[in-house]
Amino acid sequence: MAQALRPTTAGSLFATDDRSHPLQDALMAVTLVLGAVAFITAMFHSLHLLSSWAGLVGIFTGAYGQWISETTRERFGLILGLGASGIGFFLGMAHGGLFGGLW
Repeated sequence: MAQALRPTTAGSLFATDDRSHPLQDALMAVTLVLGAVAFITAMFHSLHLLSSWAGLVGIFTGAYGQWISETTRERFGLILGLGASGIGFFLGMAHGGLFGGLW
């Protein structure tokens, strides 16, 4: 009968602990937005400054968010944002880098 007393959150990917985590949620949102910006702008050669800087900042915010995250929902969003930020950063670096064309 011990199984009847446990909550059934194991089947949900977005299971939370029913508490608010405003800092972690903000870091997740910022990482997702920066990852989307970096990934989309990396497809255009002339936007390498934006994609490389957005990707770099997205990697740092995502790494810090992973370090302090507490739920699976936060980690899931952070990993998506980190992946997109990484791809955008590396493609931006390949197209000209962080300072390419400024000097």
